[in-house]
Amino acid sequence: MILVSACLIGIRCRYDYSSKPCPEILRFLKYKVYIPVCPEQLGGLPTPRPPAVIRGGDGFDALRLDARLVNEMGDDVTFNFLKGAKKTLEIAEAFGVSICYLKEKSPSCGVKFVYSDKGIIKGCGVTAALLLKNGYKVIGVDSDRIMEVKGVLEM
Repeated sequence: MILVSACLIGIRCRYDYSSKPCPEILRFLKYKVYIPVCPEQLGGLPTPRPPAVIRGGDGFDALRLDARLVNEMGDDVTFNFLKGAKKTLEIAEAFGVSICYLKEKSPSCGVKFVYSDKGIIKGCGVTAALLLKNGYKVIGVDSDRIMEVKGVLEM
C-alpha cells in the first residue's frame, strides 16, 4: 500500500487551494492502490489557509516542540501540524502502508527540504519526520519529479 500527498495527484488541498500534480507520480500510481492524504487538512486547517513555515528547526524539532509552525498571520499552528502528522501515521498503520511519497518543501511533507522562516532549508516536514521516526520509507517528490528513488519504482 502506498501513501501519497494528495496535492501530488491533483487534489486542490494546498494552502492556496491549488494542487501540484506530478506527472511521474501519476504514471507510477496508475494501476496501484494508494491513499492520498493532506496532513494539514487532517490537522484541522482550512483550505485555503495562510501559508506556514517552520521556525527554529525542522519537523523533527517540531515533534519535540523545539520548533514552531507559524503562518503568515503570525498564528501558531504547530498543534494542527502535529495532529495532522499523527492522523497520517494512524492511516499508514491502519492500511499497512509500505512507502510514502510526499511533497518536497512542504512544512508538513518535505523530506529533504522545507520552507522555514529563513527560506528553504535542508530538513524534514513534521509529517515526514514522524513517518521516518516510525520506520516508514519516505520519498520526496517535487511537482515535476521524484527526488529520491532508490529502486522504488520497480515495485
